[in-house]
Amino acid sequence: MKIKASPSRIAFLIFNYCFLTLLGLAFIVPVWHVVMASFSDAAKLTSHTGIVWWPLGDMNLGGYRIVLSSPSIGTGYANTAFYVIVGTTISMVLTIMGAYALSRKTMKYRNVFMLFISFTMLFNGGMIPTYMVVKNVVHMYDTRWAVIVPTAISVFNLIILRTGFQQVPESLIESAKLDGAHEWTIMFRIIVPLSKATIAVIILYYAVGLWNSWFPAMIYLKGRDKYPLQLILREILLLNDTGVMTTSADAVKNVQLERNLVKYCTIIVSTVPIMCFYPFIQKYFTKGVMIGAVKG
Repeated sequence: MKIKASPSRIAFLIFNYCFLTLLGLAFIVPVWHVVMASFSDAAKLTSHTGIVWWPLGDMNLGGYRIVLSSPSIGTGYANTAFYVIVGTTISMVLTIMGAYALSRKTMKYRNVFMLFISFTMLFNGGMIPTYMVVKNVVHMYDTRWAVIVPTAISVFNLIILRTGFQQVPESLIESAKLDGAHEWTIMFRIIVPLSKATIAVIILYYAVGLWNSWFPAMIYLKGRDKYPLQLILREILLLNDTGVMTTSADAVKNVQLERNLVKYCTIIVSTVPIMCFYPFIQKYFTKGVMIGAVKG
């Protein structure tokens, strides 16, 4: 039997659809503008104002050829891939172990530890003391580890994962202990598999954060051979330095002529990989992995 919607319900649905449509356009239009501009003619793009709805002039791939042939972009990609893969792995291992320990009711003084850990979300040593520690104490200055290790654990992600681990039924853990399982077995064979949805979200947070990170590299790195892709992109977009992409005089002249086009193409090249990463873990956001975990 179909239930007739009340006027207030209809008004809510209209408002909801309109609001979500406008919100979606606010996200889609800038991306569409950048994509269409990256395929436009360089001269027409320079003289154009406003949003680019369709490629200006004939379809042009010249900007992508300049970007993809740049040694700086290739080096930046390799460095960023290293930071994302190694950094996310280290961060997840440390976060999982910390969240598991803090989620166990049998851990002594766990509330005290949580207080100290949460305190760092509000107060920290500051940029200069952290810089001095990285350079003079742990001697990681101008190394790739300076980008990964100081920010390896996010307290926010640790608290989210700890809360997720606490949702695992205690009866499963007690049954495992009765069967002789130790803490490592419980953590990696029970807790982690049943928390895949939460872990997938944390992996995404860490991976996106490392992919977009440029400030630690700017502070701790001197050698350009260690620069991540986003720091090179920052030089191109903010410092207006498209010459960093090549060392050839003729190529530099071509880049200067197609400066705006190169900027748009660089944005696309640096954004597409991390956007392609999301669909592989999207299923974990809606999948109820806890359904049926405890019987009877």
